[in-house]
Amino acid sequence: MEIFLNEKLIIVDNKATAFSIKESYRPNADIVIHNGFIISEDIPLKKQDRISLIKKGEIPSYEELEALMISRHTPGVHEKIKKARVGIAGLGGLGSNASISLARIGIGYLKLIDFDIVEPSNLNRQQYFIKHLGMKKTEAMKDLISKINPFVKIETKDTYIDENNVEEIFSDVDIIVEAFDNPRSKAKLINIVLQKMPEKKIVAASGLAGYFSSNTIATKKIRENFYLIGDDVSEAKPGCGLMSPRVAIAANHQANTVLRIIMGEKDV
Repeated sequence: MEIFLNEKLIIVDNKATAFSIKESYRPNADIVIHNGFIISEDIPLKKQDRISLIKKGEIPSYEELEALMISRHTPGVHEKIKKARVGIAGLGGLGSNASISLARIGIGYLKLIDFDIVEPSNLNRQQYFIKHLGMKKTEAMKDLISKINPFVKIETKDTYIDENNVEEIFSDVDIIVEAFDNPRSKAKLINIVLQKMPEKKIVAASGLAGYFSSNTIATKKIRENFYLIGDDVSEAKPGCGLMSPRVAIAANHQANTVLRIIMGEKDV
């Protein structure tokens, strides 16, 4: 019978169980994951089941690392995620948080675009560290992702996005995450994509300032290829700034919307 052990195809006896595989291949493993779920009781295996064995504190080989990182995914999910190509327009509060979440699930290709540097006021909501101050955001984000998931292919563009380069920059991605701070820049990018690149999906966000209820941030499908996240009300302004909790909530709405688009969910 064929099963996958740490994402490698092996042949086992038809009566094999999850724990018998553990005893045969890694008896000192602390964690047994069966088809994406940690199990504490033995279960019989079926053809094409996936077993991952993890020893706590042990650094796996580079070859094993990706398999173990994706072991909590439902079988079949990673194959689609790995083929996806996503562009992130802006690496501030929205873009840096969305990029990290997409990297953690193993998106195959991320194109990161920003022209700015990391500065102290960014640290209240963006995914950078003090050591990144003064670095280009593109390089800082590439550094972070490389330490989280080295299997994601990263391309960076240290450039300002405007009406003259949108089509060229995003020509080779399937989904665009709009992550600008400036409302005019947001509108301009969205309109260009909708008018000139209708085959692309764009996931935007607006209305996420302050410390209002988390439950007011929602994902809406505006058009077949346009999704908008936010509460439609809470724009950043004097007395109502941008802070990590709501910005990160909106950014992860964006990342989850990207994931649902990739997986073909119809009710996005």
